[in-house]
Amino acid sequence: MQKTRLDLARVRAARQAIDPVFLDSPLYPCVGLGTELGCTVSLKLETVNPVRSFKARGTEIIAGQLVANGQDAVVCASAGNLGQALAWSGRGRGIDVTVVASKAAPAIKLDRIRALGADLVLVDGDYDLACERAAAISHERGIRRIEDSVDVETCDGAATIGVELAAAAEQFDTVLVALGTGALASGVGFAVKSLAPEVEVVCVQPQGAPAMTRSWHERRVITTETTDTIADGVAGRVPNPDALADLLVVADDAVLVEESSIVEGMRLLLEHAGLVVEPSAALGIAAVLEDRDRFAGKRLATIVCGSNVDMPAYQRWVGTAPAAAVREGLLGGI
Repeated sequence: MQKTRLDLARVRAARQAIDPVFLDSPLYPCVGLGTELGCTVSLKLETVNPVRSFKARGTEIIAGQLVANGQDAVVCASAGNLGQALAWSGRGRGIDVTVVASKAAPAIKLDRIRALGADLVLVDGDYDLACERAAAISHERGIRRIEDSVDVETCDGAATIGVELAAAAEQFDTVLVALGTGALASGVGFAVKSLAPEVEVVCVQPQGAPAMTRSWHERRVITTETTDTIADGVAGRVPNPDALADLLVVADDAVLVEESSIVEGMRLLLEHAGLVVEPSAALGIAAVLEDRDRFAGKRLATIVCGSNVDMPAYQRWVGTAPAAAVREGLLGGI
């Protein structure tokens, strides 16, 4: 494999810096979902932890570094999940965390950032504008700025998921990974390709936020003027060149999916797995829905990467939970 910013020894060592509550998340076949889709589907559940997403795997590494370097303040831009994770990791270590986010971010994510004790700065704009404001705060205060996929530790944290997947690689042929800034996809892809190179890595992004996918296919950075997707967690306009370079090495394909398929993926995860998830977490299922012939009969694994979703919005998209799921207590992630 060609060289990337990631290093397998460093990724394995990083597990020692991550609170065990975020490690070794469940991986299990969902029989009903597989029957519905005409393939075998295993779910890697990254939502059963204190921040309901995979992001703390990276922020735990970063927070440990800050303490080791005598730094007690940090700032990041976030669509919501990275901010929660950094706030959680910083709170237990006495680190002053500032999170910059869009006013349009889901209220549940903003409320939890505040509840975890971070200073929340809101901007009238999208994630990329929040990144600009975070850079200004970093310069003004002389503190470290964290940016998803730019700081390789965010990729290293995601790569620990890939190490866990690779240990069970005999269960699947393909891994479907949500694609946004590229931290999750490049990290998981690197570990899987390093340890189980025969496994296919397919990245999935919404049609309404296609910058990284277009960049992967063109092999150069392509930006977009706007985004238009309910999958706020992957709605970036300006790809990071380093993350793209890594992704070009470790991904076998990158595909785009429609909003209707994302919503249907969320519905199927509720119906067959009892999981209430945010739109980004349903991208893998959406990819199968849009190309059933490609995945027919295959053994798939997909990462359920987050469950921080506003319930009023969720109910507009998906509807209310089936009564049977409520009675049986199957609703994970809410």
